[in-house]
Amino acid sequence: MYSLKPIRSQEDYKASLKEIERLFEDPQGTSELDRLEILVTLVEAYENKHEPIVMPDPIEAILYYLESRGLTQQHLEAVIGSHDRSSDRNSQS
Repeated sequence: MYSLKPIRSQEDYKASLKEIERLFEDPQGTSELDRLEILVTLVEAYENKHEPIVMPDPIEAILYYLESRGLTQQHLEAVIGSHDRSSDRNSQS
């Protein structure tokens, strides 16, 4: 049986993920749910320290979103207005 312990290495991390997967299959209401909750907390702490998610550049994120859905700049302009209109609003402020 997997023993709860701090995650200090990539090997510990992988073993914890495997145990989470096994526990996730357990029926609701079992005593294993406490173990699952503790393991998830440990994994989140390890990931935050060793594999932080870097926030993307906002423009790059929008361009990726458009491209991944087959959309064009015209689709975006239909929602937020044209580039010229956006520039006009900024210069009036």
